[in-house]
Amino acid sequence: MPGLYRIVECPLELQEAIRAVSGPDRGAIAIFIGTTRDHHGGRPVQSLEYHAYVPMAEAVMRQIGQEIESRFGTQHIAILHRIGRLDIGDPSVIIAVGAAHRREALAACAHAIERLKEIVPIWKKEHYADSARWIEGLDPHESSS
Repeated sequence: MPGLYRIVECPLELQEAIRAVSGPDRGAIAIFIGTTRDHHGGRPVQSLEYHAYVPMAEAVMRQIGQEIESRFGTQHIAILHRIGRLDIGDPSVIIAVGAAHRREALAACAHAIERLKEIVPIWKKEHYADSARWIEGLDPHESSS
């Protein structure tokens, strides 16, 4: 199945994701970039640390790609996620979807990030000035829009 699904320990490359989903039959490319923010739940965050079971995570990312192909009619998907320590502002995830039309590309991109947070075995640890803690599941403070 076409697509780009990778877990990496180095900085993410937006152009790599765009190249993976570009083509002459695609009139739209939708992109989501998740970045490390400086707060969560009212606490200042200094950095994040991501861990993953890479073979399973990449397999589940491919499964999300299959869902997108079935539901939105495009197989031009890139899902890249970084693991390791990330500083504030660093991109942790890039999702790109190429489709014939913007509505499909945008809807598929939104679906991909929601499913990634729901089912891909990636774990996040937040580091604060005085402690650190693992973050489990979907963040109730985040909107699903």
